[in-house]
Amino acid sequence: MRTRALYLALAAALAALFAGILSGPATAGQTKRSAEPKAAAAFTHPGVLVSRAQLDFVRSKVNAGAQPWKGAYDAMLSSPYASLSRTPKPRAVVECGPYSDPNLGCTDERQDALAAYSLSLAWYISRDSRYAEKAIQIMDAWSATIKDHTNSNAPLQTGWAGSSWPRAAEIIRYTYDGWSDASISRFSTMLRNVYLPKVIGGSNSNGNWELVMMEAATGISVFLDDRASYDKAVAKFRGRVPAYVYLQSDGSLPKTAPGSGLDTRDKIVKYWQGQTTFVTGLTQETCRDFTHTGYGIASIAHVAETSRIQGQDLYPEVGERLRQALGFQSKYELGEGVPSWLCGGSVKRGLGPITEVGYNALHTRLGVAMANTQKLTEQQRPAGTNSLFLGWETLTHAENPS
Repeated sequence: MRTRALYLALAAALAALFAGILSGPATAGQTKRSAEPKAAAAFTHPGVLVSRAQLDFVRSKVNAGAQPWKGAYDAMLSSPYASLSRTPKPRAVVECGPYSDPNLGCTDERQDALAAYSLSLAWYISRDSRYAEKAIQIMDAWSATIKDHTNSNAPLQTGWAGSSWPRAAEIIRYTYDGWSDASISRFSTMLRNVYLPKVIGGSNSNGNWELVMMEAATGISVFLDDRASYDKAVAKFRGRVPAYVYLQSDGSLPKTAPGSGLDTRDKIVKYWQGQTTFVTGLTQETCRDFTHTGYGIASIAHVAETSRIQGQDLYPEVGERLRQALGFQSKYELGEGVPSWLCGGSVKRGLGPITEVGYNALHTRLGVAMANTQKLTEQQRPAGTNSLFLGWETLTHAENPS
């Protein structure tokens, strides 16, 4: 586990990256990377988005009645996601069409997965075994039932639910004694056979798709102790991030993800929602809407956080893009006027509760100034859930030094 002292020592390297020392200009379609960071030989558990040290920090703050953690915890407990009377609604086949039409089990699956994660957090903080048992009930119900995801949104749906399941399962498996070996084995089989194949190959759709798919693939691989799948997911993630967030050092056009087929200026501009002026912090979906942009930014932070826990610190590589994306979107989310060159002079706000993990990693642990992101993060506390794959990140990551 990284310590605060170690992260302060790394701050200089990250600052150098932010200054452009560690990465030079690149043309569209090219990705210039720093030396490949490697994960530790063995996976750390629990280790998907939150570590044991982070959980212990949160527990101590909540038990002391400290804010904002106590308020965030109370908000989680009062939500339907932490209800001890929740009844899971598993389906053998979850069918998700475009714009949730049809929606056959899609909402139920996402919300049950988020509930399992919420309940696992409630268990760890309270040590009330009823929360752990309810999380197990939900996970067991789905692992005994689901066989497939179908229709056009299947990869995205699998990514959303598949991001929450391993967070919950990691906490329960490694901090609670009541989940049977047979149930753990069945849940592992579900993740390996139903979820991992749908996400590990990635997507050439809008970038938030592939980012959340790699978030799911990374978390699932940690739970399965699957080094090959983990490495494949991280490699695809590292190719996607530079294609999602633009930096001036990229050149006149944004970078493109390997295999995207975006080989002309016109194709790239169309993919970037018709935007022709590229500035640092702009994302591939900024001019679509901030909600989908927020999904992509959140997954960048989530994968970086999980990989950091696993001994493979990706923040020096993706941190500047994450910082700039957060700051750029936060500025306009806070109400700054939109210039005529940006998205035709109008943006669709609604970034969502997505800033805590990246802000904590870069500001709290590394001391990087992030004025707009800080203002928005503090205004939005306690961050709740988007009912898709985000949940309770003020609770888990606010000012968390671990």
